[in-house]
Amino acid sequence: MSKQKALIITYYWPPAGGPGVQRWLKFVKYLPEFNIEPVVYCPENPNYPIRDESLIAEIPKDITILKQPIIEPYGLASLFSKGKSKKISSGVIPKVKKQSFVEKAMLFIRGNFFIPDARKNWISPSVAFLTQYINEHHIETIITTGPPHSLHLIGLQLKASLNLSWFADFRDPWTTIGYHKDLKLTASSKAKHLKLERDVLNTADHIIVTSHHTKNEFQTKTKQPITVITNGYDTHQIRVEAKDEKFTLSHIGSLLSERNPLVLWETLSELVEENKAFSEAFRLQLIGVVSDDVIESIHQKGLRHHVDVVGYVSHEEAIKYQMKSQLLLLIEIDSEVTKAIIAGKVFEYLTSETPILAIGPKDADVAKIITSTNTGTYFNYHEKSKLKAQLLSYFEAYQNKTLKVNAVGLQSYSRKALTEKLAGLIKSRKN
Repeated sequence: MSKQKALIITYYWPPAGGPGVQRWLKFVKYLPEFNIEPVVYCPENPNYPIRDESLIAEIPKDITILKQPIIEPYGLASLFSKGKSKKISSGVIPKVKKQSFVEKAMLFIRGNFFIPDARKNWISPSVAFLTQYINEHHIETIITTGPPHSLHLIGLQLKASLNLSWFADFRDPWTTIGYHKDLKLTASSKAKHLKLERDVLNTADHIIVTSHHTKNEFQTKTKQPITVITNGYDTHQIRVEAKDEKFTLSHIGSLLSERNPLVLWETLSELVEENKAFSEAFRLQLIGVVSDDVIESIHQKGLRHHVDVVGYVSHEEAIKYQMKSQLLLLIEIDSEVTKAIIAGKVFEYLTSETPILAIGPKDADVAKIITSTNTGTYFNYHEKSKLKAQLLSYFEAYQNKTLKVNAVGLQSYSRKALTEKLAGLIKSRKN
């Protein structure tokens, strides 16, 4: 029986780094096992703020990958300020009081002249190219994944002119994502974003989201079917000889200016001051992009000599850090709109055999995952005394060599199980 073809329209693809690329890289890996042939469409010359060459080896050898050139404003912006352009393109937006004139101008231009985002110039040429390809190769299903949400506008135009099924995959929300308010949008720009979001949500045949909070939000905006397919973990052969000798608390991923848990830095500062053994053993490891604001806050709390800022590492190295650390740190902004955010790294955290210490808003989706899998503890920002007591409990277990995880119910988050769910949706909408 011939396989059903599904065209996946994505901006992030190896050698792009970060969690955004891994979602569809893994779906593409497993879809053929469920009798679906993926065809990937991505930019030929993208401006990836983070690159991870090691992910290229994970691309299946026998799939079709289509590429077309893209013109992006970040290349031009970098002529004026390469550092600031790269930071903004990777999501590191300085606090308003610390923004330079150039940064303010770049954010205003990005927010109001490039709607929905800086990849908008790729829409028209992509629609022209893919219209011909879809007709010639009898594609029945397309999948757009965003952000960048410009890719959903490619799907919107293709759906208008072709007889096909369109799935719109939202890895993050659109108009309620945390950084949206930082783009200095005018009233007309806000209205345009809302209209485009509404058009996509009400035209796509099926909406896929990564969290239940996003599903609940979108259900107020559309009557189209919505399915939650979270990110997940994949099997690997990476091994480490032993856990760190130090009491390492490691955060893997970006720590942006707004994701700055002062309550944690204060708590750690108190423990360092009050407990000599803790002070001698404790190390805070930050692996990934970290804003200057976060580093400054850590230093102000007297933790300068306890922190290692490692920077971005390959996906394989990130997994090694997860497995070697004594504790893994998960941070989300204390906001209503971040309750829907489930970072891709969470699912690798779950399988690392390392306890998770998480801080975020009350009733967040990720709290339910950590609790139900018995992989760590979750705290709200006002629970400082409980947070401090838990850190001491973890430290005592570390001293007694009994710090470990007894995880349960992880199988439903495996990349293969999640792909099976996706494949079922695709087959159910076959024209």
